[in-house]
Amino acid sequence: MNFWATLRAALAALRVNKLRSALTMLGIIIGVGAVIAMVAVGAGAQARVEDQIKSLGSNLIIIMSGNLTSGGVRMGFGSQMTITEDDAYALQREIPTVHAAAPVLRGSGQVVFGNSNWATQIHGTTADYLEARQWQVASGRPLDQGMIDAGAKVVLLGQTVAKSLFGEADPVGETIRIRRVPHEVIGVLERKGQSMVGQDQDDVVLIPITTARKRVLGGQQVKNRNVGSISVRVRDDVDMGPAEQEMRDLLRQRHKLSANQEDDFFLRNLSEVLAAQEASSRVLALLLAAIASVSLVVGGIGIMNIMLVSVTERTREIGLRMAVGARGRDILTQFLVEAVTLALIGGLIGIVVGAAVSFGVGHFAEWRTEVNPASVLLAFGFSGAIGVFFGFYPARKAARLAPIDALRHE
Repeated sequence: MNFWATLRAALAALRVNKLRSALTMLGIIIGVGAVIAMVAVGAGAQARVEDQIKSLGSNLIIIMSGNLTSGGVRMGFGSQMTITEDDAYALQREIPTVHAAAPVLRGSGQVVFGNSNWATQIHGTTADYLEARQWQVASGRPLDQGMIDAGAKVVLLGQTVAKSLFGEADPVGETIRIRRVPHEVIGVLERKGQSMVGQDQDDVVLIPITTARKRVLGGQQVKNRNVGSISVRVRDDVDMGPAEQEMRDLLRQRHKLSANQEDDFFLRNLSEVLAAQEASSRVLALLLAAIASVSLVVGGIGIMNIMLVSVTERTREIGLRMAVGARGRDILTQFLVEAVTLALIGGLIGIVVGAAVSFGVGHFAEWRTEVNPASVLLAFGFSGAIGVFFGFYPARKAARLAPIDALRHE
């Protein structure tokens, strides 16, 4: 008996009990669908972390001003402006591993164009900021050193601000007011998306640090060239650990801190934070896939159960086939094909269900999902393996029946 004849016989046997076959496949359908959906959710989480890494810029270290202690109470980082614009220039000048270092004055305020206005973050910085953050200009031109030296009233808009003030129109060349000070829009930044803490990085305007200090933000920041933070990009081929220590040593030296004094600044290595997040997302994806795989095993047990029932019900049929010349391996092949067919059809339906669930989660829950073709092939192949594994014992039991005993079975 050739394979195709065996396959036709197996399909005919499955069609006899359509409802039972459908219920048997249900476990495999749920298992494959769950694996694909859970892996898609985990892959979406990993992709989101990767996007955050790209949006922040590789090898980025943020240096923040230190804490203020008053009456024994520590007020937290950034409560006192302890780093300066000159610290940023010293980092870039004296540490070879630093690719770019940009001081940043931070504030917030209303930006106005015509009848439209928007409250946003105001960053006063230098021409090196976009290089440090690996941020490109989508249209227009970036800040240059001439604008910084002249204290020019120019501004780069983040995508969120540009859309809020101008809609789909091109803002380059227009004049907006930032805290009542007119600025010419010289460019629009490329979209960055959300940061790792969910903050919209595109809700920002960049102006020259000299303009921010003298005309827009003012206050204490005018004195001593203080800044709130410094964005430092380390060269791509450099280990972040030693580079971070070099920065700490230089700043301690510049701030004249003794060995028993704490740092009056804070270094935040974003690559380490994001690497930890990526590792957590990877573990989450594997955990979800492992949990979903249990459903496949349960589906395989269901196949074994139904195939054992089928062998019992068709004992006389097996005996009759053996009496007319069917060999043990023909019976083994037929029942094994039935089990694998149930598993594979269930796997195909499960793929459709898993893709639909993944789409539904992404659409309604607004959670990023990515259906990985490798996970689809793996789940489908695993469903076939489940069919072979759990179908072999019933098939072997059928093949080992004695023809006389099978014919006498009631």
